[in-house]
Amino acid sequence: MSIRILLADDDPFILESLKIILDMDEDFKVVSCVGNGRAALDACLKSQVDVAMLDIRMPEMNGVEAAREITRQTDTKVLILTTFDEDEYIREAIKYGAEGYLLKNNPPEKIKAAIKSVHGGFSVIQNNVLDKLRGDINSGKVVRKVKACFTERETGVVTLVAEGLSNREIAEKLFITEGTVKNYITSILLKTGLRHRTQIAISYLKNEI
Repeated sequence: MSIRILLADDDPFILESLKIILDMDEDFKVVSCVGNGRAALDACLKSQVDVAMLDIRMPEMNGVEAAREITRQTDTKVLILTTFDEDEYIREAIKYGAEGYLLKNNPPEKIKAAIKSVHGGFSVIQNNVLDKLRGDINSGKVVRKVKACFTERETGVVTLVAEGLSNREIAEKLFITEGTVKNYITSILLKTGLRHRTQIAISYLKNEI
């Protein structure tokens, strides 16, 4: 069955281009194209939409506000597709439930893959966007607690993974071996049901673990 897509962007050319690209692929079906966040929310409330792909800056209701209301009021997954990578937009969109954040300069195949990943229940954030969020952690802009199900050492590993450190760097920082770091990460993945370390970082940033 095709993934049912809603496209929201105040640029008609972008809307039409995305619609053409997605409709050429039998894995997708564009069910609605709208020019603002309010219309996107209304469409998701009125019909079945699997993934809403939203721009950030739109009239009446921007993409962040629309993401918040769509995820609160429907089962639709939200993927942000925008030209803006400002820290505030990224943090707010993820905080309010967006499962993906991509920039429009990505090739069509990467956008399609992101839609499929979000529809499948995975988070998708491209590397330079994720780096900005990690920078927020290092600068103290993100302050939060990790779930109590982790041991003290696992909590430290989760935080360092979210900061972007490699296993080797974590081992050096915590004065343990790389093998021990891998064991901690395996334990963290088992406790959370996640599949890889990038998902640990994203889930931490989204306050899910």
